[in-house]
Amino acid sequence: MEKRLRKAYRPVTEVTDVERVGMVKEIFSTVFARYDFLNHFLSLRRDVAWRRFTAKRMAFPKTGRYLDVATGTGDLIIEVARRHRDVAVVGIDFVKDMLDVGQAKAARKGLAERIQLMQGDALSLPFRDDSFDVAGMAFGIRNIPDKAQALREMKRVVVPGGRIMILEMGFTRNWFSTLVYEVYLNRILPRIARRFSLNPAAYGYLADSIMNFPSPREFRALMADAGMVDLEVKKLTFGATYLYSGTKQGLTDGVPLL
Repeated sequence: MEKRLRKAYRPVTEVTDVERVGMVKEIFSTVFARYDFLNHFLSLRRDVAWRRFTAKRMAFPKTGRYLDVATGTGDLIIEVARRHRDVAVVGIDFVKDMLDVGQAKAARKGLAERIQLMQGDALSLPFRDDSFDVAGMAFGIRNIPDKAQALREMKRVVVPGGRIMILEMGFTRNWFSTLVYEVYLNRILPRIARRFSLNPAAYGYLADSIMNFPSPREFRALMADAGMVDLEVKKLTFGATYLYSGTKQGLTDGVPLL
């Protein structure tokens, strides 16, 4: 019988970057078995629609290659592979247990031969410059303390004119949305997690990481600081989630990108 963990995690504002990385590794090494179920359940399956919306907006005119960073159990990369059938897709994550779930899922969907999953660090991607048309990430950037470096690495590995696309939870900072999130994330979600998760405290961390994620304006500024242009911010489901997109500046077929 699987043993339920009884512990608590310190607030993200009170831990060092190194401590947070260790905390994230432990969390995702304990929730992988029911991660997909709880994601779909807690979002009322809106997470499926959000990933479809993201994949639909991707284009692959030069390399025909897509990189999924912090791929987790592979939901976004599977959606990209399903929608863009001629594109080579690669996913990277630092938690092997999550990758194993993703690999099994890809096999069940008949996509195992098209999807390459590998263990690695989002802060030091093991790929050459200008290797992909698109680099994407779904619900992973909030778990990375050095967000700026992760964004720089994603920009580095896409071609000039390529896109960086970040799907992440968030909330509009006003009294109503703050109240809703406080009630849902800090009262309702922990009760659900205690029933279904072997590590209920992981969902306390989830609430904490969402509440402390930069505002859409602040995150857009981070992308600009990383050197991205043509920035777009799309609010999804009344601001429960945002899709952030940016372009790598450079040359495309000898024509300067402004």
